[in-house]
Amino acid sequence: MSDKEYDLVVIGAGPGGYVCAIRAAQLGLKVACLDKRGTFGGTCLNVGCIPSKALLMASEKYEDAAHHMADMGIKITKASVDLKKMMGHKDKVVNDNVAGIEFLFKKNKVDGIKGAGKIVSKTQVDVMDEKGKVTQSLKTKNIVIATGSDVATLPGIDIDEKQIVSSTGALELSSIPKKMIVIGGGVIGLEMGTVWRRLGTEVTVVEYLDKILPGMDGEVSKSMKKILEKQGMTFKLSSKVTSAKASKSGVELTVEPAAGGKAEKLKADIVLMAVGRKPFTENLGLDSVGVKLDDRGRVEIDGHFKTNVDGIYAIGDVVKGPMLAHKAEEEGVVLAEHIAGIKGHINYNAIPGVVYTYPECANIGLTEEQLKENGVEYNVGKFPYMANGRARAMNATEGFVKILADKKTDKILGAHIVGAEAGTLIAEIGLAIEYGGTAEDIALTCHAHPTLNEVVKEAALAVHGRALHV
Repeated sequence: MSDKEYDLVVIGAGPGGYVCAIRAAQLGLKVACLDKRGTFGGTCLNVGCIPSKALLMASEKYEDAAHHMADMGIKITKASVDLKKMMGHKDKVVNDNVAGIEFLFKKNKVDGIKGAGKIVSKTQVDVMDEKGKVTQSLKTKNIVIATGSDVATLPGIDIDEKQIVSSTGALELSSIPKKMIVIGGGVIGLEMGTVWRRLGTEVTVVEYLDKILPGMDGEVSKSMKKILEKQGMTFKLSSKVTSAKASKSGVELTVEPAAGGKAEKLKADIVLMAVGRKPFTENLGLDSVGVKLDDRGRVEIDGHFKTNVDGIYAIGDVVKGPMLAHKAEEEGVVLAEHIAGIKGHINYNAIPGVVYTYPECANIGLTEEQLKENGVEYNVGKFPYMANGRARAMNATEGFVKILADKKTDKILGAHIVGAEAGTLIAEIGLAIEYGGTAEDIALTCHAHPTLNEVVKEAALAVHGRALHV
């Protein structure tokens, strides 16, 4: 066992942890970043954001080839799926990204350590192997908890990653199921359900609430449900799953109305559990050093990510706020700068959220429902993709951009997009929010023609009833 001394030890090498470690090292701190997974990148790079996007893109290309390219004059006799090769593409994307983090650690002189971290005191982190044996003791001035989140489950339903799978298992299926039931109509459920629906699976989504994509603007939720239904997905809203039993013939679910009522049985080859995620705080030694958790199991922090214990901080999925990789990254950078004595800043109102179905949907800032609830007076500017020349050329006319601006100041309060490349288009509005920009600022900005970005400009013009192309 070797004792090493650091300015900062980061537990968890996901987007928040590894970015925090790199930024701290750039600022001259001696840093170690450790992760129990055996590969760096956390859930996002290994079994989340990156592999799911690889499969989403591959399945989207297949669906285009099989069903849509003929509309543009491209004839394909027969498109087929080589699932093994598709999974190989996904694995290569993951491996290349993971290798990239190892390179960045070396480049920035961060000690990347593979092993589980346990906080012994506010100045010591032990590194343990898979058997729980301590292999190293790291002395440090500061500790960052960046352990991310784990799959949330429902009582009485056991995930075996074969028939009842989490998002991790849904990324590793060896054959295309005939029928899949997705429990949960949030981001993960819709994205993974979309992948397998495109490849030929009959997909039913069971959601406890009366709408999909809870937390997003109501108009976005309604629009996405209609679009996905048109694509072939089936939805059972206001419904709860009370049991799931796997057998050789498949999985049988018992589903009841959320408000109570008669139960029904549903059968599928594969059931995907996608009811959300929970902060990962197990076996970190938090109890022994007195780090407080809130009533939802998240690490309690102040405005500078500091826990109740001096020298111990937390960021990302393990603390309050949306469980988003880019949110964790921003927190990691600001925290590293804070520890190094530099003032940092995050505008949480300018953090976008994206659903990578097709079409994508994206949001930033406040929804109409939130503005109404808070009694804020606002103007709405909305513009359809259908009226955009580039969208028509792409055969991507579904969707809209909606911008919400303060009625008195014209400052942008929120924006919501359904349509092709929504996740990219939302960035322009995020920049405007970050700088306190107005709808008029976007409206007066010259946008190249023909681009999808013109839909954003037109929505900004529409805030004041000045849209030109509708």
